[in-house]
Amino acid sequence: MAASGWPGCGRSERDAGRLPPWLPGIAPRLAASGAVAVSTETTSPVCSAKGCKAPATWVLAWNNPKLHAPERRKTWTACDDHREHLTGFLETRGFLRQTVPYAEWPADEPT
Repeated sequence: MAASGWPGCGRSERDAGRLPPWLPGIAPRLAASGAVAVSTETTSPVCSAKGCKAPATWVLAWNNPKLHAPERRKTWTACDDHREHLTGFLETRGFLRQTVPYAEWPADEPT
């Protein structure tokens, strides 16, 4: 890649990996329009099922053995209504490693 950057986009190699700058006030306008969810407060985790806003009561620890080291754990959270569906999805693919009640999930582990 040439030292001058990427032609026509106004960005250089030193900008690689950086998020684009936001204009002042754009985030609140986007949030008000419903285009993005913007929150400044910490909330309890919600179910990972698409469109579900119920509080999470379960943690599903999983990994994709083709992509992740055996000790790596990614997590989904689930409400009581979606636990079975999300568990089945992960089990069918051989990804599910552990299902734990949310209250018992170690606080130092990410969810």
